[in-house]
Amino acid sequence: MAIPPIFQRLGLLLASTTLALSAQAAELQKIRLGINDSPQNAALERAAEVARDRGVAVEIVAFSDWNTPNLALAHGDIDVNYFQHQPFLENANAQNGYGLVPIAYGVENKVGLYSKRVKSFAEVPDGATVAVADDPVNQGRGLHLYARAGLIQLRPDAGPKASLQDIVANPKQLKFIELPGPQLARVLDDVILAQSYPSHILAAGTTDPNSALLFSDDEASGHLYALRFVTKPEKADDPAIRTFIQVFQNDPRVREAIAQAYGNPQLYSLAWLNRQEAAR
Repeated sequence: MAIPPIFQRLGLLLASTTLALSAQAAELQKIRLGINDSPQNAALERAAEVARDRGVAVEIVAFSDWNTPNLALAHGDIDVNYFQHQPFLENANAQNGYGLVPIAYGVENKVGLYSKRVKSFAEVPDGATVAVADDPVNQGRGLHLYARAGLIQLRPDAGPKASLQDIVANPKQLKFIELPGPQLARVLDDVILAQSYPSHILAAGTTDPNSALLFSDDEASGHLYALRFVTKPEKADDPAIRTFIQVFQNDPRVREAIAQAYGNPQLYSLAWLNRQEAAR
């Protein structure tokens, strides 16, 4: 029995549509993005959804520590990561010979001194136990906050990598414990003060991320501590990676997801916008 012309045309239309969809799927560029636990994850997932519409399929790989994302990138298990600022990257490259490169700015997280025991630094008792990060870069950032709070003094030449050995005055005889950065938000019940990122406080749910007794002054540092998108030199201009970054930095839906995650614009800044404004 002959097939009516209308069904023939419908069959051709369906076949051409199927072929077009198959071709579109085949043309998707794929990248693997390594991240760390952060309120920004929702924004990164939103960016991945938008990027797919632009021909880039993004697989997000979450890591629970600050060392594995660079190791995985160096070994080629992921294509790009997003979790670290410039001093941390420089330290990782120096220690491990990775040769990884930053290719774009992301969000800059404030860092603060938090407490569930005291409401001011004057209330910190003598001999109090306080917490700082255990890695060379973030420990320095925390110690400079303790110095700004008037609780310790550092050597005049102590730079971003200041360590406990750079403390030259500790009038309250504070006892410092060193912990991996992501764990600092979870020890507030056990110490008088702890250095932590509001993003980690948000993730841990241990206290109000707005309640830090003191926040970092990141604008004064020239956004040195803004998170970077980092990759291998040979992938610095990879079109798929660049498309994803462009979406993350510019799509209003991603911007909204970032704002919703933090809840308070004082807890973060969009470093790439500030850099663009400074260049004008």
